[in-house]
Amino acid sequence: MDVKIEQSWKEVLKDEFEKDYFKSLTDFVRSEYMSGKTIYPAAKNIFNAFNLCPLNNVRVVIIGQDPYHEPGQAHGLCFSVENGVDLPPSLQNIYKEIESDLGHKSITNGDLTSWAKQGVLLLNSTLTVQAHLAASHSGKGWETFTDAVIKAVSENRKHVVYMLWGSFAQKKACIVNEQENLILKSAHPSPLSAYRGFFGNHHFSRANEYLISNKETPIDW
Repeated sequence: MDVKIEQSWKEVLKDEFEKDYFKSLTDFVRSEYMSGKTIYPAAKNIFNAFNLCPLNNVRVVIIGQDPYHEPGQAHGLCFSVENGVDLPPSLQNIYKEIESDLGHKSITNGDLTSWAKQGVLLLNSTLTVQAHLAASHSGKGWETFTDAVIKAVSENRKHVVYMLWGSFAQKKACIVNEQENLILKSAHPSPLSAYRGFFGNHHFSRANEYLISNKETPIDW
């Protein structure tokens, strides 16, 4: 199957694209976009996280659940919204933690493209969603695919920082080689849980300290 995705990912995931579940997933997603329903993100942005962050550039992995499902928000990067869109509450809390942890403000808009280009894989577990219906495309095969993505990173890259926020993301830890990478866990940045361990987790400084100690370039958060 010819999947339009950045070449290094295309190569490492080529076997995945030929599996029955992925063909069924592709049929489902195509039918959803063609049905007249509003699906996010725009089809051209489904693999945005991969196209902006080739496999050999990956230094940090942040895992979200599924894309934002309100107009103008999702553009293929977890927790990120396009420039000019109001900051979602979880992203506001991420920025608060960065300022507290590092002593400076992060970027002022919600577009995290600059992180992706530095090697932060902003990966949602499910890559598409129907408007106004959270988790509407879960259980269709995306989770199997993105688990394969995490496995590919773990097998092909060392000294990567995995930021696992909330119980859903933390379940992915078992896929990662813990001896060769850094796994950071905390509560989710959602307003419902941020005060139960996300604030004060120091993940951003800890990530950069780990990268520097392994002769990797730190992220400009």
